[in-house]
Amino acid sequence: MKLNEIQDLIKFVAKSGVSEVNLETKEIKIVIKTGVGGKTKADAPVVIQATAAQSVIPATQVIQAAPAQATEVKAAAPPAAAKGNDESRYVTIKSPMIGTFYRSPGPDKSAFANVGDEVTPGKTVCIIEAMKLFNEIESDVKGRIVKVLVDDASPVEYEQPLFLVDPT
Repeated sequence: MKLNEIQDLIKFVAKSGVSEVNLETKEIKIVIKTGVGGKTKADAPVVIQATAAQSVIPATQVIQAAPAQATEVKAAAPPAAAKGNDESRYVTIKSPMIGTFYRSPGPDKSAFANVGDEVTPGKTVCIIEAMKLFNEIESDVKGRIVKVLVDDASPVEYEQPLFLVDPT
């Protein structure tokens, strides 16, 4: 396994939100541990063991690829937090997990919820894919959707605002 492949693997793990990945083949063993939300800790141990046929890659080289991803994740601030008081009366439906946000059950299907639609507790408003599992996210409030805060097929973080709902 080449250094750039290992760096790509670290970036992928950081984006996926998994806290630990173990990869072992006949030639190499890699353990990647990240912090909460896919942010790689600077002190996170990366163990790489190789057989005599391959050289051992210093762990410091491998870890250097991940801090850039952590910076990108931090830069994605929740849009609702930056808004004025106009949106303070709205209820926010937040992501219960890390994953990929989808507004509809399929590419050729209509969205679960659009701006102006009425939602009730238990009504599916979107799907979040996490590790190849599609999780239906249900509304826990009654009201009318005022704004969709996330683009379709975008990655979302835990507790990231997804929709604004006017409860009146």
